[in-house]
Amino acid sequence: MKKQPTLSVYEPPLPPVINPAEVFRYLGYGTNQPDQASYTLFKRCVEELSACVRPKCVYTVIPITVMNDYVKLQGCDLVFQGHDIAAHLKYSSHVVMLAATLSGHADRLIRQAQASDLSFGLVMDSCATAAVEQLCDDAVTTIKRQLSDCYFTTRYSPGYGDFPIQIQRDFLKTLDAPRKIGLCANDSSILTPRKSVTAVIGVGNKPTQSVSEGCAECLLRNSCSFRKRGDTCEFSRIAE
Repeated sequence: MKKQPTLSVYEPPLPPVINPAEVFRYLGYGTNQPDQASYTLFKRCVEELSACVRPKCVYTVIPITVMNDYVKLQGCDLVFQGHDIAAHLKYSSHVVMLAATLSGHADRLIRQAQASDLSFGLVMDSCATAAVEQLCDDAVTTIKRQLSDCYFTTRYSPGYGDFPIQIQRDFLKTLDAPRKIGLCANDSSILTPRKSVTAVIGVGNKPTQSVSEGCAECLLRNSCSFRKRGDTCEFSRIAE
């Protein structure tokens, strides 16, 4: 019988700090400044979201063997298929598997806001997106502190490049995420609650080598709404 990976739960004492610049970027403002009414709506959304979310993460660190088009996780049956994820982890000896969620409270608040007013719903949704990204950043900062002598890649999520999104359920099962943080995936591999993230981070004892990332490798690059308005998405910014 294979030994189960050691799991750690990160539950911040305070809600993630929501960056207004990120929220208005998600909303398509680009370099334009929001008017006072928009900023007031943003502050209302932040206040309501911060009062109701229950942010949590679960993660583990697992030794890996990297091949040309897949990554084998030692000690468990999970395999990361794809040339892109193998290239991303090429210089890593271990991988951090991370799952994060704002909880179902965020989803309910977004639905209520959307039913009340379209603009309110859009801003609330963007605030929640910024919040879960910040939650991941905060969790990664904590992990890096614990592994202070290591080097790390950027976050890489199922569904990016040729890393199949269909791995979500097995990914969450490995982390015991349904029980640990209440995070599941439906038959279409969509995370529930929706304002959630799964990601992997490579860990090694040498500086990470440059690997092609960002827009050039994205399957959505030709239809991306961010690129159409001269901007980039969260992952591309992480990869910079």
